[in-house]
Amino acid sequence: MTDPWATFGADLHLDLTGASGLRTGLMDALREAARTGRLAPGTRLPSSRTLAADLGIARNTVADAYAELVAEGWLTARQGSGTRVAQRSEPRPAATRTPRARPPRSTPAYSLMPGSPDLATFPRAEWLKAARRAVTRAPNEAFGYGDPRGRIELRTVLADYLARARGVYADPERIMVCAGFVHGLRMLGQVLRERRVREVAVESYGLDPHTGLLAGAGLRTPCLPLDGLGSRTGELHAMRAAGAVLLTPAHQFPTGVPLHPDRRAAVVDWARSTGGLILEDDYDGEFRYDRQPVGALQGLDPERVVYLGTASKSLAPGLRMGWMVVPRSLVDEVTAAKGWSDWGSSALDQLTLAEFIASGAYDRHVRSMRLRYRNRRDQLVAALAERAPAIQVSGIAAGLHAVLELPEGTEAEVIRAAAWQGLAVQGLSFFRHPDAEVRREALVIGYGTPTDSAWAGALDALVRVLS
Repeated sequence: MTDPWATFGADLHLDLTGASGLRTGLMDALREAARTGRLAPGTRLPSSRTLAADLGIARNTVADAYAELVAEGWLTARQGSGTRVAQRSEPRPAATRTPRARPPRSTPAYSLMPGSPDLATFPRAEWLKAARRAVTRAPNEAFGYGDPRGRIELRTVLADYLARARGVYADPERIMVCAGFVHGLRMLGQVLRERRVREVAVESYGLDPHTGLLAGAGLRTPCLPLDGLGSRTGELHAMRAAGAVLLTPAHQFPTGVPLHPDRRAAVVDWARSTGGLILEDDYDGEFRYDRQPVGALQGLDPERVVYLGTASKSLAPGLRMGWMVVPRSLVDEVTAAKGWSDWGSSALDQLTLAEFIASGAYDRHVRSMRLRYRNRRDQLVAALAERAPAIQVSGIAAGLHAVLELPEGTEAEVIRAAAWQGLAVQGLSFFRHPDAEVRREALVIGYGTPTDSAWAGALDALVRVLS
């Protein structure tokens, strides 16, 4: 007997054909449905009267089957709740007599991947206060589409903050709010292509998604050589087709080298003499530890540099909040590019960030995190000096990551060893441009990534791998 039933409770197809008895067949069918997940735990079954009518069998047969399955633990029955599929734990497989090597964890216990701050330190209470003030004070028009450049309140406080903290020459009319660096770079790629730019030079080590965005806009991305003084910007003059260059001058990502003053001057001279543009990625400019922060390159020539900043490292990437300061000649083109694709980032988030900065909460948070990350950096350096003294550490004057130099030919092996320790790490080769001449072997360690509770375990796992 094969009958579908769809009544109050589950909708299930029960196959009773060939059963030695209706009661036995019904019990077997329900067990199989529960075991295979066709009946999920907690699913309410039809009453015995309803199911008996649907299947064309006696009600007592269904009631007896339900009672037996309740006794076996497959079902539960409570007054007022009906009959439901019980929660069951899967039996543990028998242990093998011969122990095998433990495979790497599918989910690492610890992560030192670069590119993220400690997300547990997001200032929830202060952000909530700022959000309440923002919603209370928001004008009615803030809930409309608004200016593609972003809320004037945020652009005004950003102009003041960037001038004060990063040496950026900015006024609100030149600031464009965007959903992070990637969003800004996508718009710039579109504008550059429309200006008939054919190539954008990039650094020989950097993020592949960034070069991919530019390539997606139809732009070629030749790379500049990189050494201990930063990118060799003097070689831009030999790149005849390059109309722009993408740089991380304050703290090169991922090598951590600041661009030497002579090379900063050289790239500005190139832009002035050729009409080229400099795209400045100031991703972690607030986090400088050993001396005063290196000012933004944009201050040297605001009409030749597009400054890009973000809250991803200072607050959290999940905010999806970034900003560009563009030359006057680009304001209309970038505004049009943003307007066609995105009529504005969240107005309430923008107003909240404006309140957060204006109240001084942003400065307090950055100072607190600067001290926290500096302590972690110092603990990393001390642990390596004690337990893995052969490992050289560089790129640690600023930012949230360090570069650990490795012997040639060992990077992949070290990453595999870290995986066996339950530790996720990233090798320097991951960031290398395909045309890069110098090939270094190293780990890029994001010491800002773990929570406070995970930091000690992550650090211990790292030095075990390297010692």
